[in-house]
Amino acid sequence: MSPIPIRIRVAGAFALAMAVVLAATGWFLYARLDSHLSHALDNELRVRAADVGALVQDESGAPSLAAAGGGGLVETGEAFAQLLDPQGTVLDATAPLGRKSLLSPAELQRAARQPVFADRTSVPGLDERSRLLASPVDRGSRRLVLVVGLTGQDRAETLSSLRNELLVAGPIALLLATAAGYALAGLSLRPVEAMRRRAAAISADTPGGRLPVVRTGAELEQLGETLNAMLARLEDALERERAFVADAGHELRTPLALLRAELELALRHGSSPEELAQALRSSSAEVDRLTQLAEDLLLIARSDRGKLALRIEPLDVAGLFDSVVNRFEWRAEDGRRSLTYGAEPGRRIHGDRLRLEQALSNLVDNALRHGGGAVRLGMAVEAERVELHVTDEGPGFPPRFLEHAFERFTRPQRGREGSGAGLGLAIVRTIAEAHEGTADAANSASGGADVWLSLPR
Repeated sequence: MSPIPIRIRVAGAFALAMAVVLAATGWFLYARLDSHLSHALDNELRVRAADVGALVQDESGAPSLAAAGGGGLVETGEAFAQLLDPQGTVLDATAPLGRKSLLSPAELQRAARQPVFADRTSVPGLDERSRLLASPVDRGSRRLVLVVGLTGQDRAETLSSLRNELLVAGPIALLLATAAGYALAGLSLRPVEAMRRRAAAISADTPGGRLPVVRTGAELEQLGETLNAMLARLEDALERERAFVADAGHELRTPLALLRAELELALRHGSSPEELAQALRSSSAEVDRLTQLAEDLLLIARSDRGKLALRIEPLDVAGLFDSVVNRFEWRAEDGRRSLTYGAEPGRRIHGDRLRLEQALSNLVDNALRHGGGAVRLGMAVEAERVELHVTDEGPGFPPRFLEHAFERFTRPQRGREGSGAGLGLAIVRTIAEAHEGTADAANSASGGADVWLSLPR
């Protein structure tokens, strides 16, 4: 079953709402007119009762009610009157009524004291719904009851006419409103359709493509701007991935080419065991470089997917520093460099030992490879954080390189010269962020580089 289009659903909802509004409005108008006609009928009965009562109270040759009807006070076929004594005897009446009392005994008793309204489905001679007003009148010393009435034919015809007009005009108005709602929904959704067509045409091969945005200041403009911002982020991410793949391919190609050259040289010109051993040592070094590069790329890829698993445990900072120093002590001795550390006794942090050792090892390796003088591992305690520093006494970072130091495949030198793939500091930042921390670098005022991890206490 195919889903109903939004345009039809909007038009249907609009039609339903309009149907409810039209029905409520029609009912309100009908009820108001009915109430107005009822009040008008009661007022007309009061006027007729006053006029006819004045004739009935006149003892000097008062005309009969039939004569009053002929005189225009009581219209034949629409109005009628009847005069009763306290016992219910009909003393006078208009022609159609005859001598049957229009009031019940209870109504007659109430009418002798005060005016009483009553409704009848029919009266003798007039098979129509009627409304009566019975009121007391005095003729001389006698208390009589005068009954005047009007048929509801005019009221019924007026209400029927209004009802017929509403039944005709209501559906027409509903159809017109539904058509207007359908057209309005189409106009409102036209920018969405334009966005859809443009989105269908955007692909990775068409960088810079954006959705058309209608400057209305309403929700559609906000939606378009949000989607365009999302496209910009996706485009930036795609460019970063392309650059990452290109840089990774370049970095992998260099050691592979060297490895192949060493092996071919050994096969063609390796005439002595010493030359073959030297070729194998060079090949082993390139294999180690490839292995480290592959591990670094794998770690970054896992971090990008949010899957860098950590084994968090309490760690002694001094023990962490000691482990890293022991790993690089031989390199420092070979280069006649000093490698030391300092940490507060008993200071502990929570983290993954292997990952933090990896990050600190990358910093120490960079200091020994690119820095100069003594290398020192230290710590600084802030209110909510602990900083793990690695400093050296070399030339430091080029000023323009500092803001890009932790980006992937970046090096201080131009081009691709120098050892390393430019991933060491990027991995340091990845490990720091996995621990909900940060990584920063600066040049010391006394000379040399200072790189550190800032971790939550």
